[in-house]
Amino acid sequence: MKPAIDITAPSSKSLSHRALICAALAGGESLLEGVLDSQDLTRTAQCLRQLGALIEPQGDKLLVRGIGGKAEASASEPVSMNVGESGTTCRLMAGVVTAIPGIYRIRGEGRIHDRPVAHLTDALTQQGVRVTFEEKSGYPPLVMSSPGLCGGEVTINLEQSSQYLSGLLLAAPLATGTTTIRLIGTSVASWPYVALTLDTMARFGAPVILERRILDDWQPCTHAEASGIPPTDIRLIVHPAPYRAGAMRVEGDWSNASYFLAAGAVGKAPVRISGLNRQSAQGDRFMLEILSRMGASVEWQNDAVTVFPSALRGTQVDMNACPDIVPTVAAMAAFATGETIISGAAHLALKECDRIQGPVTELSKAGVDIEARPDGMIIRGNGGLLPRSVDMRTYGDHRMAMSFSLLELAGIAVQLDNPSCVAKSFPGFWDVWTKIRLGNGLGAAHES
Repeated sequence: MKPAIDITAPSSKSLSHRALICAALAGGESLLEGVLDSQDLTRTAQCLRQLGALIEPQGDKLLVRGIGGKAEASASEPVSMNVGESGTTCRLMAGVVTAIPGIYRIRGEGRIHDRPVAHLTDALTQQGVRVTFEEKSGYPPLVMSSPGLCGGEVTINLEQSSQYLSGLLLAAPLATGTTTIRLIGTSVASWPYVALTLDTMARFGAPVILERRILDDWQPCTHAEASGIPPTDIRLIVHPAPYRAGAMRVEGDWSNASYFLAAGAVGKAPVRISGLNRQSAQGDRFMLEILSRMGASVEWQNDAVTVFPSALRGTQVDMNACPDIVPTVAAMAAFATGETIISGAAHLALKECDRIQGPVTELSKAGVDIEARPDGMIIRGNGGLLPRSVDMRTYGDHRMAMSFSLLELAGIAVQLDNPSCVAKSFPGFWDVWTKIRLGNGLGAAHES
């Protein structure tokens, strides 16, 4: 077996967004370590600066001087925020800004104007926010006029995205009264991301009370306990509280580590990744469970996890809580023997691209036997793929580009139409991927 390839996990994109927002809303100065440098985070930082926050490098950290819950801008002048192609920035900031009296325009680029926000704006209108959609009802660009938040009870549907709830939660401590958020609908997409929001808010002095209904009574519960019960039996209570400045180190990103974890299983060399939190609240930590189910050999030593080349077998996985790694799992399943069924991820159609049809269309070009389903896909693996050269579309989606790179480990020359789209979440991906290629004896340059 070849020597292990050592890789340091990039910082968590999800936690970086939340840490920046909480620090920017706090009074005083916060020092953040490990904030991801990517296009999405640049957009969030830009929006927070428009509210009056100071965000600047200090060595290898970020110094954030927060606004203390009060924006510098006049409440009578519209603040136009360009969220680029960042769905996270769009949904979190659309919630956050309404806590500060003013008029805000949220717009974006690429596919962002095709990504729905109606469930979030429905909840905001319950709190007195006036919303005008400029083009298509329920989608950006939109203008919101807010008198500030007064608290009270609000309901929200999370079937499309948990980011709607995170946006509400991040704003709620700045309301003048206690906010009680009740969930409606039949399911919650990507529930683990709510835990990241709750954890980060607590670090900055704004804890949230999570409760579940038992008969006619409400009882405190943990995030893990809430994940298995109907949304209508969950509520969250946020009391008014100023965010407090502090220090935070952002942990490694399980989503962006997934490509390298998969590479360890399907390539010829083990891959050892450091910087990941074994007990992380990130939903994409489920990648290790999927690897184990498929027969991969996984080993922890201190803070590093190693995945070894393994004969993989098909499995069945519900990906409702971790949709971002579906493209990785789909590509990895092409190396397995037997059928892999991915389910529970209908909301993938609303991502940067349709992440159900996109992988199905492109992986088919590489000889993968793959079929779309309404909530996922089926991959029928026969233990490997035949070497060939394939032109593949990324649809401008960073996760498409990074997941398709795994096919190189089957001897497929992958030529991407837009490899630079990885800058959205992982600008240095191709540099790190070169380590995988060299460690597997493929040479330094990727085909793109």
